[in-house]
Amino acid sequence: MTSIAIVGAGPQLGLTIARTFGSQGFDVALISRNRTKLDGLVGELTAEGINAGAFPADVLDRNALTQALKDAAVQFGGIDVLEYSPVGTFGITALTAPAGTEPSHVEFEMNFQLYGAIAATKVVLPAMREAGAGTLLYTTGAGSIWPDPRVANVNAAAAALRNWAMNLHKELADAGTGVQAAHVGIDASIGVSVIPGVEAARPEQIAPLYWELHTTRRDEAELVFKLDAEGFPRG
Repeated sequence: MTSIAIVGAGPQLGLTIARTFGSQGFDVALISRNRTKLDGLVGELTAEGINAGAFPADVLDRNALTQALKDAAVQFGGIDVLEYSPVGTFGITALTAPAGTEPSHVEFEMNFQLYGAIAATKVVLPAMREAGAGTLLYTTGAGSIWPDPRVANVNAAAAALRNWAMNLHKELADAGTGVQAAHVGIDASIGVSVIPGVEAARPEQIAPLYWELHTTRRDEAELVFKLDAEGFPRG
């Protein structure tokens, strides 16, 4: 059996990634803060014939996140793919322009994005290295690549996660581990436009990039999702 753990399993992109992998026979472990919402998502996947489980944890609570991933590995016989994309930035923290950014504005985002990703990786990577196979995928907005001054504090942490993920890709590839690590940059809002001027894309347009990185594009450290002038996806 193969399994994917999705950290930050929101009802849009997280659920769609779960369906993408679940339709290919993967068991799905969903990890986020809200147990009630997770149970609802598990119910949807189960009704579609996908074996899924809910593992509530806040990414800011390292011990809880670690335990959730360990529990998922026990239930599903290991974790073959980790997808890290915690949701909830908007409404949880203030969005700041560069000159108005305080260290605390970036500190929260670093905990949420980079440090959570590192903690999750530390749980699953040893078994992947031992098996000589596995996939580690990390998601940010495209501000990690092309900064937007309206969300400077979020961009700073996202850029740190991107840099770390791409360095991890090189380390694992150079060592011939068989483990793929990659960053997915999303140059679009998901579902509805959140930031003026940033187009919205359907999660079904974005999710295939994750499957491609796991299967046919394992030598790539990054894919960027962007809609073209006609509204079609490019990645």
